[in-house]
Amino acid sequence: MDALFDGCMKGRTLYVVPYCMGPLDSPLARCGVEITDSAYVAANMRIMTRMGAGALARIEREGAAHAAAGRTGPSFVKGLHSIGELDPERRFIMHFPEELSIQSYGSGYGGNALLGKKCHALRIASYQAMREGWLAEHMLILGVQNPQGETRYLAAAFPSACGKTNLAMLIPPEAYLAEGWKVWTVGDDICWMQPGADGRLYAINPEAGFFGVAPGTSAKTNPNALAMLDHDAIFTNVAVDAEQRPWWEGLPGEPVTDWQGREFDSANGPAAHPNSRFTVSAAQCASASPAMNEPHGVPIDAIIFGGRRASLVPLVLETESWTHGVLAGAAMASETTAAATGAVGVVRRDPMAMKPFCGYHFGDYFAHWLSFEKPGVKLPKVFHVNWFRKGDDGKFLWPGFGDNMRVLEWILGRCDDSAAAVETPIGRIPAKGALRQDALAISDTQLRALLHIDNDAWRDEFHDIGAFLQELGDRVPVALEVERQRVLARLKR
Repeated sequence: MDALFDGCMKGRTLYVVPYCMGPLDSPLARCGVEITDSAYVAANMRIMTRMGAGALARIEREGAAHAAAGRTGPSFVKGLHSIGELDPERRFIMHFPEELSIQSYGSGYGGNALLGKKCHALRIASYQAMREGWLAEHMLILGVQNPQGETRYLAAAFPSACGKTNLAMLIPPEAYLAEGWKVWTVGDDICWMQPGADGRLYAINPEAGFFGVAPGTSAKTNPNALAMLDHDAIFTNVAVDAEQRPWWEGLPGEPVTDWQGREFDSANGPAAHPNSRFTVSAAQCASASPAMNEPHGVPIDAIIFGGRRASLVPLVLETESWTHGVLAGAAMASETTAAATGAVGVVRRDPMAMKPFCGYHFGDYFAHWLSFEKPGVKLPKVFHVNWFRKGDDGKFLWPGFGDNMRVLEWILGRCDDSAAAVETPIGRIPAKGALRQDALAISDTQLRALLHIDNDAWRDEFHDIGAFLQELGDRVPVALEVERQRVLARLKR
């Protein structure tokens, strides 16, 4: 790495980017400095982080306190980035958790170059969190306000391009809006959680903006996202229409130039890259939560895991304990998308949606999650959802988008035991009539299919989960294997 960086910025402008991940006055926030030769990176970091003089002042204060306490080692994350030669054969994104440092060479794209994002806020921060007793997770944070004006908060983990941003900016169905329900966006991608004095988990969104997947973002799927993109936004790898406006699949009109700058020809593939992006300040979002800049974070009532599964996994499932919830997160599986490396549509395990982002051994990571269960704590309930189950005709059974509000309402109802549930061998599902169905465009037969538990198929799934955990070695906590065997025994009965 030192050899690659030697002289690589000669003749270029060097940008020094001091930044803070999280509100500047938050005890949960952490700072970093990125050195880069990319104007694109500097512009994006200004949107995605609290960048500039305020961050620099905090870095100086914390550095002085660090030294005064006699502590050695870094007090902020050091990020070194260069676009280098943009040669895929000479592209390295390196993380050094013990040194709180990142070195990225040869890429100008997204999380490879905006080092405050996945590199700092997940890979380095997850290691920091393990050492310091908190959690850095690949999760959205949203608030659900009921007609009485009470707002409760949920954190949810999904693999990339599985609808995280859409859920974070959800607009409830008309009937809910008429009653006074609202959804507030705290964050759409990353969540840092720490136990509070009252034993609950409190979360901040360390980012100040959204780096969202463009294709599929439309007036139908995510009107809040679309509405905030008409000014002060950056677009990456999108197509362009005849009026030189950004264009991607899902928008009206036609592309003229594709994401590579060529005249659009469908024979060359999609006009916009499947993982093309928009970058925009969170302040431009109509559903931005007033609590987005709350220094101490928001209290989390429920944690949701989810993936893209065409069969097997029900629409929503409540786990029975914290350990069961950790197992559900550890066993998460999803069909791969364009945002992940490899073939599209292959089912792979993606624990807590952290497979590309966990900065240390997964066995130790699961043990860290389990360590939060202590006397006096009030941990969130844990759920699993699957918006993507299909019927025999190959079509999605659940309409998704705004109708996901119906599932969130049931989840929050389970948090105070006001919503009815049915016990199954793998957890609790909504009882008949427990999910609101007014103006819902699916039949009772489809709803039963969405919640169906196939015991034989789930036995196979739990054997597969066992094989997956074995692959991770002997550092996987024994408690997870005990929990897996408990559920498997229920399935066999």
